[in-house]
Amino acid sequence: METYLGLDLGGTKLLIGEIDSRGNILRYKKYDSGYFNQQAALDIIKLSLDDYIKTVGWYDKKPLAMGVGLIGRVDPNQGIWLQIDPSRTQPIALAKELAEIYGISCHIDNDVKSATRAERVWGFGQISKNFIYLNIGTGIAVGTVVNGRQIRGSHFNAGEVGHVRVGVSVGIKCTCGRMDCVEAIASGIGFDRCARLLHEQYETGLHIPADRGERIPVSEIFALSRKGDPLCVKLVENASEALANLIMNLVRVTDPETIVLGGGVVADGYMHAKILELLNPTTMRFVTNGVVITKLNPEFIGLLGAGAVAMNM
Repeated sequence: METYLGLDLGGTKLLIGEIDSRGNILRYKKYDSGYFNQQAALDIIKLSLDDYIKTVGWYDKKPLAMGVGLIGRVDPNQGIWLQIDPSRTQPIALAKELAEIYGISCHIDNDVKSATRAERVWGFGQISKNFIYLNIGTGIAVGTVVNGRQIRGSHFNAGEVGHVRVGVSVGIKCTCGRMDCVEAIASGIGFDRCARLLHEQYETGLHIPADRGERIPVSEIFALSRKGDPLCVKLVENASEALANLIMNLVRVTDPETIVLGGGVVADGYMHAKILELLNPTTMRFVTNGVVITKLNPEFIGLLGAGAVAMNM
């Protein structure tokens, strides 16, 4: 049986697994990753993959190819991981090194662009050649497909829409240096930072950890918002407006027929309903397939994306 190996490297975990050409996940194993630079990440990948081969093993025979989804800027043509962020820039010829070590052809791509590939191959891309995959998780980014082809940009940096302003004023400085970027308001990190900034202005039952390294779970904010907690209601209102405005701005730029939402912040549908209420019908009139949540399992869309990268699709 022909299989493909996927490696989905996130900020806190590395997921390794095998999939078949239909997008079925055959087996997988999760590893902790933690904060890293690119060289440390390569070491994590090699140690974890060695363990995977030893403890899980191949489903049948050695996979045809390996795909890796990575945070940051990636040159998929040359197989070079260019940077994680401006403070962590150490270009590595990752695809070549992994291929030489494991004897498996290797391809790499950015994590959200990888997930967009999965959506194109096994998700809404099956009915739409013009769509935007909007990932709202720890951060915010998009993959944009126009006439069946994904936009990448001159420096492989297209889609970093988390760093645009969307008309919601909170007074929070984004890590990029600008004020009130959508990622600083509506991502997993954004909810945490806004809660810490605003909590003294509202009565709230939300627990604010003293340790800034301990992020406030978005699920707790949603649960309290449903109960009418003033702070959490405000956080959800701000994020919903920010995301609705982002979506409408993106629609005006590329004229998609489908907007696909993915990532942990929207996985349970709570934010989805609120975003839909704020979308202007005139702006959205040509988005004929609507704003939908991905049908692909949000826990595994990154792994599926890595598999699609392995297939070079």
